[in-house]
Amino acid sequence: MTTDQLQNKTAHFAFLLVSEYSMIAISSAIEPLRMANRISEKKLYEWSIVTFDGNPVTASNGLIIHPDHSLDNMPSIDVLFVCSGLNVSRYFSKPLKTALCKLAKQLTTLGSLCTGAYLLARCGLLDNYRCTLHWEHIASMREEFPQIQLTDELFEVDRDRYTCAGGSAPLDMMLGLISRDHSISLSNDISEQFMCDRIRGHHDRQRIPLHLQLGTNQTKLTEAVTLMEANIEEPISLEDLAHYVGISRRQLERLFRKHLDCVPTRYYMNIRLKRARLLLLQTSKPIIDVALACGFVSAPHFSKCYRDLFYISPREERSKPQDKLNINT
Repeated sequence: MTTDQLQNKTAHFAFLLVSEYSMIAISSAIEPLRMANRISEKKLYEWSIVTFDGNPVTASNGLIIHPDHSLDNMPSIDVLFVCSGLNVSRYFSKPLKTALCKLAKQLTTLGSLCTGAYLLARCGLLDNYRCTLHWEHIASMREEFPQIQLTDELFEVDRDRYTCAGGSAPLDMMLGLISRDHSISLSNDISEQFMCDRIRGHHDRQRIPLHLQLGTNQTKLTEAVTLMEANIEEPISLEDLAHYVGISRRQLERLFRKHLDCVPTRYYMNIRLKRARLLLLQTSKPIIDVALACGFVSAPHFSKCYRDLFYISPREERSKPQDKLNINT
C-alpha cells in the first residue's frame, strides 16, 4: 500500500496477546495511535485486541485486557503484532503456527513486540528477514535461528515484518510508522504530548548490560568500561585505567581486542561521542560546551571525530529534521 493510500485510509492494527505478555510494551504501542487520532482530529488508526481463542490472557504484571476477537474471527486488518513477554517458549503451538502462516499467505504484515519475534521465528516467518527483540533473548535467538538477521536495534522494519524490543521501544516504532505514513510533524507532536526527550530512530540500539555481553568471568574488562563511562568529561589515560583495575596496559588492550573487537582508545572515544550525541539531541547546550563536557579540548577536533563515527557533523546533526523511518525493501 502506498503512502498516499495510507493517508486516506484508516489503518487497522491488531495486537495478539500471548500469556505473560508485557503490559508496558502493548501500552507503548497503542498510545501513539490514540494520540495520532486525537491530534489529527481524524481516525487515522484503529486497533483490536486479539487472543488465540478469544479468551482473556494475563499479562506478566497480573493484569488482564479483555480481547475484542479471537484470532480466527477478527476483522480485516493491516498489521498483526504478536505481543509476548515472559516464558515465551511455553506458548508456541502448532495451531498458532497454522494461524500465523495463514495470515502471512494472505499477505498480512506481521510484527512483534518484546519477545514476540521468537514466536514468529518458530513459525518460520522471519527467515531471511532482519528483526529484533528484547536484549535478554538475543543471544539464544541467534543460536537457535541462524537464518534470521537478528540485530540489537530498538526496532526493525524490513519489508512486511515490523519487530521491536520491549519496554518503551514500541513507542518509537509506532512514531516511526506514523512519520512514514503521515508526517514527521505529527510524530513530533505526539512525542511532546508524551514528554519524550526525542524520537529514537531505527539507528538507535538497545543498551545491553555489558556483563551480559561479556559474561561473568570478564570482571576486569567490565570494571574498565564502567570507569570509562564514569569519566567522560575528564578521560582517564590507559595507564591509569589499567592501574585502577589491577592489570597491565598490554593486558587491558588484549582484553578489549579479544572480547570487544576494538582497541580501548577507540572504545572510549565512541562512549564519549555517543554521550555527545545525546546532549546534542536532548539539550540546547552550545556545541563547544557539548565538546568540553565529553572530554574534547576543541570544537574542530570534536567535529572531526563526530563525523568519523556518525558521518555527519555535530551542527548538521542538531539542525536536521527527524529522519523518516528507513524501510528496507
